[in-house]
Amino acid sequence: MSKRMGKVTWGVFLMCVMVSIGSIQDLRAAAIPGGTLDPTSIPKYQSPLIIPPAMPRTSEITGSADEAIDYYEIAVRQFQQEILPASMGLSTTVWSYGSVNHPGAVAEGGTFNYPALTIEATHSKPVRVKWINDLVDEQGHYLSHILPVDQTLHWTNPPGGLADRDKRGKDPAVYLGPVPIVTHVHGAHTHQESDGYPEAWFLPAAVDIPASHAVAGTLYADYNVDFQRRHDATPWESGTATYQYPNDQRATTLWYHDHSLGMTRLNVYAGPAGFYIIRGGPDDEVAGTLPGPAPARNDSAPMDYFEIPIVIQDRSFNDDGSLFYPDNRAFFEGLDPDQLQIPFIPGSAQHGPSDVSPIWNPEFFGNTMVVNGRTWPYLELQQRRYRFRLLNGCNSRFLILKMGANVPFYQIGAEGGFLPAPTALTELLMAPAERADVIVDFTDIPVGEEVVLLNLGPDEPFGGGTPGIDFDPADAGTTGQVMQFKVVARAGSDDSTAPMDLGLPAIEPLGPADNTRYLTLNEEESKSVRVEEDAFGRIIEIRGDEDDEHEEGEVFGPTSALLGTLTDGPLKWGDSITEDPTVGDVEIWELHNFTEDAHPIHVHLVMFQVLGRGPRGTDPPESWETGWKDTVIAHPGEITRIKARFDLAGLYVWHCHIVEHEDNEMMRPYRVKPLP
Repeated sequence: MSKRMGKVTWGVFLMCVMVSIGSIQDLRAAAIPGGTLDPTSIPKYQSPLIIPPAMPRTSEITGSADEAIDYYEIAVRQFQQEILPASMGLSTTVWSYGSVNHPGAVAEGGTFNYPALTIEATHSKPVRVKWINDLVDEQGHYLSHILPVDQTLHWTNPPGGLADRDKRGKDPAVYLGPVPIVTHVHGAHTHQESDGYPEAWFLPAAVDIPASHAVAGTLYADYNVDFQRRHDATPWESGTATYQYPNDQRATTLWYHDHSLGMTRLNVYAGPAGFYIIRGGPDDEVAGTLPGPAPARNDSAPMDYFEIPIVIQDRSFNDDGSLFYPDNRAFFEGLDPDQLQIPFIPGSAQHGPSDVSPIWNPEFFGNTMVVNGRTWPYLELQQRRYRFRLLNGCNSRFLILKMGANVPFYQIGAEGGFLPAPTALTELLMAPAERADVIVDFTDIPVGEEVVLLNLGPDEPFGGGTPGIDFDPADAGTTGQVMQFKVVARAGSDDSTAPMDLGLPAIEPLGPADNTRYLTLNEEESKSVRVEEDAFGRIIEIRGDEDDEHEEGEVFGPTSALLGTLTDGPLKWGDSITEDPTVGDVEIWELHNFTEDAHPIHVHLVMFQVLGRGPRGTDPPESWETGWKDTVIAHPGEITRIKARFDLAGLYVWHCHIVEHEDNEMMRPYRVKPLP
């Protein structure tokens, strides 16, 4: 979603700064907006990379079908963490998940960490998690959000009470009440009541929840009953929800994060996210030997790991170390708040109604790179092969990763497990929520070499193309660098197989499709606000007939992004369901992108195959898209075609995983109908 003033505004701003300071390096760093902490003041490569340990389980229990189940009790809590280098003497307030049976932050010997510890699952052995909203203080009073919540979106809306929960609000003030959560294991194949549906949220069991507030989402009570019936389980306790994951899918890299309606961008940015890895089964059998080991549940102490999960995120900070996220729409326009002279929802008697949300920003790009919870860390590694499970955990930023010293990536897997064959790449394009399972060979890198992982993706919405030709790559001094690898001599032998010699499991074809759906990606502009720029660079409203297409000024936007169909046009979250396959149906979904930018489209419940893309959707998928996926990049002006089998009845969602888009209408429910 491009700025209302367009990418030209960024270019003009950059040129103006370049003229004023005469330094491209300083220019580009200054061009990335953020908090009060200057990203160029943060020392790089001072902190070692944190390798997330495995989450300890609470116990092993027996299910209603006498099957063994790994049982976890995992809470979301608020705590302090050292994200910035220790030399700066600053800590950051974050939220994340941890085991309630192992309290305290990881730095204190506990399990609460940003990012969260990895849930290690075994193929076909269920995992049951009691998710706990523990966003309360020591006295049991609820904690307000650490980031600004816009109440004018179609959101969870606890203050709306039972009648108006899960509806669009009208209060333009920042919400300061108790925070809802609902956890989604991204990529999990599970029943509707365990999927983390955005309207199944719940508040903490705080002692001071206002009586007028709804304490749970519209579907929470129904899903509580569904879970009890399906698993012969006890009712959920207040402030909790218990989900079960069958793990009856291919071995792969999943991740878990919050999915609350209209505020996913804020909850995830605050920290709650972690890896969920499924191992074993026939689709985990490889001809050859992969680098390992990885962190496991039974590790008594850290050891040398040669399989490492890595989540890359962008963040901005304030001078006191706190997270920065914009609290007004002027940030997106590149203006100070007093320079955006337009009415916001709900409008006023003077200006009339408005449909522009005051706080929500269409995208957010942080000016600092954070890897596994630390800014610009380093990893000391040996002259040998490593397996990295990479996740783009950014809100809006597309990454184009490239290793320094011309070290290649050998990608062996994506969201749905192994590819049919390894593919050698010099760059990795990763949209938000995409995963890449790669092997990197450091065997021939000289001892003492410091290899930097670079990011060539843009500091703005991604529209496809080549860095340096079709768009400016990320700022070379800040967001263009991700982390550093410091090479030391190998200790012992490396018995792993050369990546291109690995034999990977075959991909099972889906067979003929039962139906094709023609879906659309759209942008929406204001229906009530027109603007122009005055002599002082302010964006001001101009009055006139909103229906007069010839009125002077420019329609303000974007105000939201939407999904829809070619037949029905753009649709909102609350509109009737249009995607309703029957259990067992194989469908092709054609995604027609009518916007200027690329969108990562995620479909819950299923893994799909990418059939093609392009002006007619007939260009073949990229080599790294030839396996199973749950998130696909839909390029602007193109048709992207995916194919999936829908095998569990229930209510699910599909959406853009630029979470700012998802939070403001670019998400739609879909229903898998039971067999007649």
